Amino acid sequence: MKIIVKAALGAAALLAVAGPSWAFPDRPVQLIVPWAAGGGMDAVMRIFAAGYEAELKQPVNVVNRTGGGGLTGHTAIATATPDGYTVGGISPEISFFKTLGLGDITIDSVDSFSRVSLIPAGVTVKADSPIKTAADYIKAVKENPKGTFMASGTGVGGSWHIASGGLLKSAGIAPDAVRWVPSNGGAPALQDLASGGISVFTGSPIEAKAMLDAGRVRTILLMTEERHPNFPDVPSAKEAGLDWTYQNWFALAAPKGIPADRRKILFEAAERTMQRPEVRKAMADRGITPVWDKPGEFAAYAKTFTERGNGVLKDLGLAKQ
Repeated sequence: MKIIVKAALGAAALLAVAGPSWAFPDRPVQLIVPWAAGGGMDAVMRIFAAGYEAELKQPVNVVNRTGGGGLTGHTAIATATPDGYTVGGISPEISFFKTLGLGDITIDSVDSFSRVSLIPAGVTVKADSPIKTAADYIKAVKENPKGTFMASGTGVGGSWHIASGGLLKSAGIAPDAVRWVPSNGGAPALQDLASGGISVFTGSPIEAKAMLDAGRVRTILLMTEERHPNFPDVPSAKEAGLDWTYQNWFALAAPKGIPADRRKILFEAAERTMQRPEVRKAMADRGITPVWDKPGEFAAYAKTFTERGNGVLKDLGLAKQ
């Protein structure tokens, strides 16, 4: 009888520590964002978090871990305790850290669930800039010495830097003709633009919405095939005669090694989150394209995206390997 009682007490103690799978999660979940508050990923992940916590029945706390051109936050996701209580947003930068010689972390360092959104790159200038069109911008860059114009939106070699380099190359200009000023995301870069610290912002106008609405900045081009429904007055790259399109992606990921039952709960709750009408509407209203990938789809997409980006990094002279 004593043996049975001891065994029962031991099992109860284990459940108290680990918790049964059906009780997971029984406390708040942390969602790490590697970029500054107010930027594109921050906006996407806060919309996602609101729906995610409704599905998980627990608070989902968004934590911005900035620094190192996204390396700090992405590393924090990859090295978090794999207990299911930490997930994070990853961006294309995770695919380029190794190419840039910044670290060994890659997209294979995390457990990628799926993309949750796509946002288009653009060219945004200060409201009083003499540059009124994409043609003005290309002409000015061609006619002025290298480095006269400065752009920002992310760290050196990050996604928006690749967008800038690819755009310039498509116009027959050296990809590094515009000097890149590193930032910890779209929000601080836009502040630099508004204060005159940089010439252009090549991130997404979605990140610039508040400043666009306030008349502090103007978007003169979208790196898309067609005009965007949320920015009907902004020409596409194709209209401008430029053979270059670029969309940034944000995806949900977690540290590798989460117990299978907990991962299943997190994954299925995320999938349901991206089906929630209020989540999809909140993203669409901002010009963000909501996405949830089929099995294997994200891996194939990321591979092609990374190869294209690495090509631009080589053109920029930034590839270390």
